[in-house]
This record gives sequence, C-alpha cells and structure tokens, in this order.
Amino acid sequence: QVQLVESGGDSVQAGGSLRLSCVASGHTIYSRYSLGWFRQAPGKEREAVAAIAPEGRVTDFADSVKGRFTISRDNAKNTLYLQMNRLKPEDTGVYYCAARLGYSGRWYDPADFTNWGQGTQVTVSS
Repeated sequence: QVQLVESGGDSVQAGGSLRLSCVASGHTIYSRYSLGWFRQAPGKEREAVAAIAPEGRVTDFADSVKGRFTISRDNAKNTLYLQMNRLKPEDTGVYYCAARLGYSGRWYDPADFTNWGQGTQVTVSS
C-alpha cells in the first residue's frame, strides 16, 4: 500500500503560479505506480487534471490545462509534482493526488486509482 500526502495549495490571483507536491510513503515500489492529479470544485464531480505513467514516459492532461500545467515525478524522492502556470479562477478546487499500480491508460477515470491523498486547496481569484 502507498500513502499519499499533498502540499503546496494556496490562494493566488489569476495569472499566478503554484507548484503542488505529493509525497508517497509505504512499503512499495513507487516507480511501479501510475500517478495522477485530480481536482474537485464545490458542487462538481472530481475531474482528472493530469497523469503520469510509472516511469514517466507517458503524460496526459485535461484539455483545460494543456499548455499551462506540467506533471512530473521524482522516483528517487517518491514525489509527484504539478506545476500550474497562468492560473484561472476555474482552476479553483481541492487537488488530490492518486496512485494505481501499473498502467491502464484510463488516466481520466478516478475509479481506476486505488490510493488517494487528503487533498490540498487551490483558490484562484480574479
């Protein structure tokens, strides 16, 4: 099992940047996990933001964040990152990192991930 803890959420103005981190712990081989970032705004369903395959060779992004967000991982540090630039008010929400063993290609589906962090709040004001 892997435990996930996010950090880096904050309140920023539109156009600003934030970097989220997600540190994993547990008796597991971190590099074998696909990792993803999801977000949930009040009253809305959880949606996929970005994901990265176990060795980092494949990344996927929601259309709404392409060109603004970057996902990366440091397997030596068991850490996942989400660099968010040119933030918009619609990026506001609780951001969660998630993990699943192996790679399925269903990076957009929350049900495909088995481990979740507690979330970190991102608020973007106009």
